[in-house]
Amino acid sequence: MEILRFAEDDESEMVVGVLQIELTVIDAMSLKDKRRVIKSIKDRIAHAHNVSIAEVGALDEHRRAILGMAMVANDKAYVEGGLSKLVDFVRMVPQVSLIDYQIDLL
Repeated sequence: MEILRFAEDDESEMVVGVLQIELTVIDAMSLKDKRRVIKSIKDRIAHAHNVSIAEVGALDEHRRAILGMAMVANDKAYVEGGLSKLVDFVRMVPQVSLIDYQIDLL
């Protein structure tokens, strides 16, 4: 974890958490099917959680998606817990299967 200082006497700490999730879209038969499912997931996450989210990989594959999410706060445990909750949320979405994920704190 890298600590960024804004002033010599300031004890503020900024933590940036990055989550990358690789998914299989189970019933997608076309890119249109995949994009509908992924857009729904992105919208639900963006509206319910304090994160930025984008589809960042496997853009031309109709059954695979890679989503990237970022969260910023001043507490490492808060960021790590928030991103872990997002992984749990995605696991519960019936239209997709979680293949892999990675959480990095900067």
